[in-house]
Amino acid sequence: MHCILAEPFPIFVVGNLNIQETGLQNSFMEQQATEFFVASQAALGQASALLVQYSFSIVGALLLLCIGWLAASFVQRWAFEGLSRIRGFDETLARFFSGAIRYVILILVIVMVLGQFGVQTASILAALGAAGLAIGLALQGTLQNIAAGIMLLVLRPFRVGEYIETSAVSGTVIEIGLFATELKTSDGLYRLAPNSTLWNVPITNYSRFPSRRHELSVTVPKGESLAEAQDTLMNVARSNSRVLLDPAPVTFIDSVSGDTATVKLRYWARSEGWWATTRDMTKAMKLAFDERSEVTASQPAE
Repeated sequence: MHCILAEPFPIFVVGNLNIQETGLQNSFMEQQATEFFVASQAALGQASALLVQYSFSIVGALLLLCIGWLAASFVQRWAFEGLSRIRGFDETLARFFSGAIRYVILILVIVMVLGQFGVQTASILAALGAAGLAIGLALQGTLQNIAAGIMLLVLRPFRVGEYIETSAVSGTVIEIGLFATELKTSDGLYRLAPNSTLWNVPITNYSRFPSRRHELSVTVPKGESLAEAQDTLMNVARSNSRVLLDPAPVTFIDSVSGDTATVKLRYWARSEGWWATTRDMTKAMKLAFDERSEVTASQPAE
């Protein structure tokens, strides 16, 4: 009897343990769901608080960007118009300075916008300074040309349409840019000269002044009249209408060597027609002295 009664008791204990384990699992899952819900609510609350906190900063940043963009454009136009009114101020230089002012304003606006979100502006300015230094070292030659271009546009040693000459290049100026200057040579070739090569060397400008001087010389042997040679040269100068009367042409005995003397004619002509005038004068002098074979006409001094 005792053996028969003892068999159901272990079965009842095992079933009770399974029910308890299932209840514990359900309770644990409910606790996890509750914790997840609470955490989600807390995250949503924090997100809402951050959104409310930074919404005004975002709106202010957008307004600041719009106002800064409009202000930069307005200041750029105002600076360009103001610089263009200055007499002799080059248009290229006016555009460069007005554009630089615009970009400076935009950089300041961006720094102010980042400051609205708590970004340290000091670190931004330090980073911009380091980046500017690196870019400056990498583009040292280009920046040198820009600096030279600014100085050429400000000091104006030459202008568009003038004929210039340096030790390395010569020609008529077509355009003066910030990086390089475009030239047209006397034989019709195009030449591009970096501004640094024009700024660091002496420049001869053949077109800056309205008039230029030129000289013709003849060699008179011993026994020939120096006065007649001088009169002949003066008649050649008076017969050409392109020879200026002020300053007046002059003749003089330049040198005496052995049995010969050199007589020179010095006259002035307008710069725009100087080359043609000098060639006509050389031809006229040669024809005038053809009858006096003893007198030798020399090449004109350029």
